[in-house]
Amino acid sequence: MGGFCNEAWDATAETRAAIDELPFVKGLADGSLDRDRFDYYMVQDALYLHGYARALAATAARADRSAEIAFYAKSAHECIVVESALHEGNVGSVEGAEPSPTGTAYVSYLMSLAQTGGYAELAAGVLPCFWVYMDVGSRLMEKAGDLEEHPYGEWIKTYADEAFAESTRQAREITDGIAERSDEATVERMREAFVKATTYEWMFWDAAWKKETWPFGG
Repeated sequence: MGGFCNEAWDATAETRAAIDELPFVKGLADGSLDRDRFDYYMVQDALYLHGYARALAATAARADRSAEIAFYAKSAHECIVVESALHEGNVGSVEGAEPSPTGTAYVSYLMSLAQTGGYAELAAGVLPCFWVYMDVGSRLMEKAGDLEEHPYGEWIKTYADEAFAESTRQAREITDGIAERSDEATVERMREAFVKATTYEWMFWDAAWKKETWPFGG
C-alpha cells in the first residue's frame, strides 16, 4: 500500500520515534508502569474515545461512498461498545471524570475538522488513532513477552490483534483513495491533519505519564 499514507507516515517518523521513547510506553512494555499512571490513562482514554467516536460518526456522515460510510459508522460503534468495555473492566465507570487538557484539545481539534474541514481532512485526522495504536501495540507485543503474566497484557492484546490491524488497513486504504481523487491543496490539508493528530498522540501518552491536570482547578 503506498501513496498518501506512506508519505504521511514518513513525515511523522520523528514523532513516532519519540513516542517509543516516552517513559509511559517503555513502562507499558516491561510492565514497570505505575498502576496509578495506567489507571489515569485508562480514564482519560475512555473520555477521549467518547469524543473520537463522535469524530468517526462525523466522518461517516461526510463520506459519499457506501463502503466508507459503513466502515466509519461501524468503527464509531465499536469505539463505544468494545473499547468502553475494556476501559470499564479496568477502571469502572468514568462518569463525572474530567477530560485532561490534552484530551480536550485532541478531541476539539478533530471536531474542528468535522465542522470546518471536508471529508478528506477528517479521514486523515482520525487515521493516526488507528495506525499509531496498532504500530505501538504490535511492538509492545514483541517486547512484552508472555502477556498472560504481564500486568497490562489485556490492553496490549487489544491493540495488537488482527481485527484491529484489519481496521487500520481499511482506514489507510480509504484515506489513500480519498487522496488519489483530491487536488493538491486538499492533500496538503490532509497531510497537515495527519501530522497534527499524530503529534496529539505523542502528547496524550506524555500527559498520562505526568497525570496532567488543569491548572488553577480547571
